[in-house]
Amino acid sequence: MIPQETNIRKQETVGEENIDGTIISINGLFKSFGKNNDILKGVDLTVKKGENLVVLGKSGSGKSILIKCLVGLVPADEGEIKVFGTDISPLNNRQLNEIRVRIGFLFQNSALYDSMTVRQNLEFPLKRHSKKLSPSQVDEAVTNALESVGLAEAIDKMPSELSGGMRKRIGLARTLILKPEIILYDEPTTGLDTITSREISELILAIQKKDKTTSIIITHDMACAKLTGDRLVILKDGVIDAEGTYNELEKSDDEWIRSFFN
Repeated sequence: MIPQETNIRKQETVGEENIDGTIISINGLFKSFGKNNDILKGVDLTVKKGENLVVLGKSGSGKSILIKCLVGLVPADEGEIKVFGTDISPLNNRQLNEIRVRIGFLFQNSALYDSMTVRQNLEFPLKRHSKKLSPSQVDEAVTNALESVGLAEAIDKMPSELSGGMRKRIGLARTLILKPEIILYDEPTTGLDTITSREISELILAIQKKDKTTSIIITHDMACAKLTGDRLVILKDGVIDAEGTYNELEKSDDEWIRSFFN
């Protein structure tokens, strides 16, 4: 099932996508950690509204750093990052939070609070960002979010009682509860069996189709990339080395690019 409409009020906007539909624009992004540890060396990237973009790259290539820079969790050394048409570099913390509340982030480990029930985990972002909601509206939003990932029966369980796949789904439900316009997925299928991985991938695709979300998906799972990605980019040596559809890159003459598909 896909999320039902709730009465959550849409947050006030700081900016919007460009007239050509670009909702994320990154130009000349550099990021280093100390001497001789250059991670991003001039990344240029655009993402259109409603697009699922998959980012591939070897371990340590900077995929996760890229999306952390995108939401200001890691400050860029150089370059311009525009989200919803707004350059995030000069924003103060309050302005950054106005951007962040419109962006959902599914962490690799799901990042659930172990001391809270599933219900409390989902209520947490609502109570923080949607304080005008009544208790019945909060209950409705939590129920709808859990139904959207097929886990309504888990509402009163603790995270320790959930399988890895269930934790991923609950993490996704918590991400969806504020109805983000952009979702950043960091290795959404890592550690899951083949069947559960496909279910998570199908859920990502269903969310995109239903809610017209824009997503960046960091993954090593080529089955996930093939199913979810409208476009794929590959990071190499700190820059975007290749981009195209799954089929285009799979047929590349470049042996290194083809190595991802073997």
